[in-house]
Amino acid sequence: MQQPILLLIFDRLRPLRQSTFPMNRKMKSLSSIGATLLLCCASASANEADDPYLPLWKVGVAGAGASTPAYPASDQRSERALALPFLIYRGEVLRADQSGIGARLLHTDAIEVDVGFALSLPARSDDVPARAGMPDLGPLVEFGPRVKVTLVRPAPGSFVRLEVPLRAVFEANGGLRREGWAFEPKLVYETGDALGRWNLNANLGVVLADAKFSNYFYEVKQPFATIDRPSYRAKSGLMSTRAGVSGWRKLGPDWRLFGFARYDNYAHAANRASPLFEQNSGVSVGIGFAWTLYRSKASARK
Repeated sequence: MQQPILLLIFDRLRPLRQSTFPMNRKMKSLSSIGATLLLCCASASANEADDPYLPLWKVGVAGAGASTPAYPASDQRSERALALPFLIYRGEVLRADQSGIGARLLHTDAIEVDVGFALSLPARSDDVPARAGMPDLGPLVEFGPRVKVTLVRPAPGSFVRLEVPLRAVFEANGGLRREGWAFEPKLVYETGDALGRWNLNANLGVVLADAKFSNYFYEVKQPFATIDRPSYRAKSGLMSTRAGVSGWRKLGPDWRLFGFARYDNYAHAANRASPLFEQNSGVSVGIGFAWTLYRSKASARK
């Protein structure tokens, strides 16, 4: 995922504030708020059609706040505010832009193949009543191949694309331990202003997980079983059906305002019988800003 060297300081994410509603305390889900906000920060800085060229790299600072279910199908909510640096890099192979962080292996007008990466923050199980006394959920690292196929371009600056990522999931807690596989195909519609003043992205997809990864969230081993939380062994299959929208608005040469909203439906999830499965849907929302501090004089090759 690199030309010579790229220093990514995304792993230095630190929450400024954490708060929850009564009886609902802090925890992170598979699609962590930090990772989501990083993607939005990148998207808010990546498409600049009003520039004479796209810089090879740019760095800045972003701040955002978000509210999300504590974990997939949890009835708890978690709120978090973050301030963090971001980096956009547009190398021929290494890319850290609005599509995420990855190594681009193939790129044409119709199809792109890359290796993508994602991060999730750790969670203390004792902070959520449904998981009280169970092992904590450590930070997750996901990476794997992703195919992006442009299906149609309905207008200049707009496109409909199919994205098919398959990622291995590892828990990074005193080393890397594989926790299974995640498969997240989705349809994406993206459009924007010809002058680069705003951008809108809408997507619809599903999240599928193998049995090992499903167990990471929904398994209850016998030592942790109680009267209200019987033992349970998870199975592979659907984790959620997901619809989301995100966008940004340019406020000046170096400032962007961005936001996102996502709806997850768990009604047909494979592990609805788990005692850790508490509700059939969840909504995540967030808003923030991105401020570009420096950009390269060298231009990028798209």
